[in-house]
Amino acid sequence: MSGAGSQNRPTKNERRDAAREKARVLREQQKRRDRRNRVLLQGGIVLGALAIVAAVAIIIVTSIKPAGPVPTAAQNDGFTVGAGLQLVGAPADAPTPTPTATDAAEPAPAETPAATETPTAEGVEISVYQDFLCPYCGQFETTNAEQVKGWLEAGAATYTVHPLATLSNLSLGTQYSLRASNAAACVAQYSPNDFFSFNTALFENQPKENTEGLTDKELKSIAKGVISGGEKKINTCIDDGTYKSWVKDSTDRARSGPLPGTDVAKVEGTPTILVNGKQYTGSLTDAEQFAAFVLAVSSESYSTDTPSPSPSESPATNG
Repeated sequence: MSGAGSQNRPTKNERRDAAREKARVLREQQKRRDRRNRVLLQGGIVLGALAIVAAVAIIIVTSIKPAGPVPTAAQNDGFTVGAGLQLVGAPADAPTPTPTATDAAEPAPAETPAATETPTAEGVEISVYQDFLCPYCGQFETTNAEQVKGWLEAGAATYTVHPLATLSNLSLGTQYSLRASNAAACVAQYSPNDFFSFNTALFENQPKENTEGLTDKELKSIAKGVISGGEKKINTCIDDGTYKSWVKDSTDRARSGPLPGTDVAKVEGTPTILVNGKQYTGSLTDAEQFAAFVLAVSSESYSTDTPSPSPSESPATNG
């Protein structure tokens, strides 16, 4: 019995060969597992990368919005009114403002000693960065509108309005600043030579901060009272908010700067008033002081002998 059992037992070489075969099989199985894991890992990395690329693409697509339309007459994000209250850059066939009896009866400049003077040199450039809800902008506009109008009618100055939307959060959710600036752009587009009158009318009807402001219907009514044509297109433009994107973008550019044609870095408050690129920091409610500044700067542009008012002569009161 013991002899038969010993004959069936694997020899040492057979046991060694069997062990080697088993090890080979295990190695092959491990290699297959490793290959499968690498494929899964690589696939996961590729899928992860694709997911990241897709996420980045979505962010880029959603953050880069197509630029909205820009008003035809807009230059450096502003509307420049020139001689005869004509908007610079307006189409040749733009409606011509019809003088009213009130316009004919009123003297062009305000009746103050300084205001009755016109700038001593033609071509003085006045620029105002404003918000239609800003009370300080309203003070400057109502104080100086008539004398600025006189300078424009005399061809002695240009007046560039940059309508901004810096106070849109102060109208109880209606975004009045944005809507009013859009309305101004609509008038500039479709009845450009009435832009100055519409700008004045908006400040004459200026609502207070922290109110809902004027409705779009009221904005259209104000426009109707001053425009010479294009009422239907203006109304549609106001309803559709056609130039809201442009107003937002131009507001961002004004806040980040630089402001073209001046050493002023950016708009830090409204109104920001520039005369031939120099910032006016005097009283917003004193037409004589502003006229004196305009006359001094316009003269300085042609004569280095005439100094401009020092900062102490024009205390900063605007915000």
